[in-house]
Amino acid sequence: MRTIPMTLLAASMALALAACGDRQDDAGASTTPSTDAATAAGAVTPPADASQAPGATDMTTTPAPHTVAVLSATEGNAVTGELAFEAVDGGVAITGQINGLAPGSEHGFHVHETGDCSAPDGSSAGGHFNPAGAAHGRVGAGEHHVGDSDNVTADDTGVAVVNARLEGATLADGAPSDVLGRGVIVHADPDDYATQPTGNAGARLACGVISQTGAQAR
Repeated sequence: MRTIPMTLLAASMALALAACGDRQDDAGASTTPSTDAATAAGAVTPPADASQAPGATDMTTTPAPHTVAVLSATEGNAVTGELAFEAVDGGVAITGQINGLAPGSEHGFHVHETGDCSAPDGSSAGGHFNPAGAAHGRVGAGEHHVGDSDNVTADDTGVAVVNARLEGATLADGAPSDVLGRGVIVHADPDDYATQPTGNAGARLACGVISQTGAQAR
């Protein structure tokens, strides 16, 4: 019977144990890629708040301003109303209504030079708005003030629906013809479109100031 030397047996056992350890290391290796590997492969982590992402569009909007004149009665009268002003080609359009007039009555209606209704009789609004120094007249019929407008007529309930136009006026542009900040007057009598400089329209029944409302009001 042959005897295997002890040194040879020990060396064989050491080799066997080493091979087994290598196989266990291979079997236990993780198949999940590391964070660095995932990044290298092109994986993208979305931002926590998409609204803060670079290049995000700001959807905030600013409301457009509205230009209005709220009419208040002068002392001893009961005429009120609200008018809206809008820039149009060649002038400014005025829409709205005036309340508290005598049924079926006709009244002069003008933009005046000063946006001040503090006087009890409305005289603080000054004369007709007339930056060009023109003669008083009727819109569309020759020379007239920028603040001149056609008469308004009340219905049988004392309400006048306004759909008028100021020719040559501008709105909120800072030009000499700009009516923003000016006064609006409703007169007691109709404008005759001829008498200088007021059209013989009589006393002032109501007064308002043309102003802007909204975030962009100046």
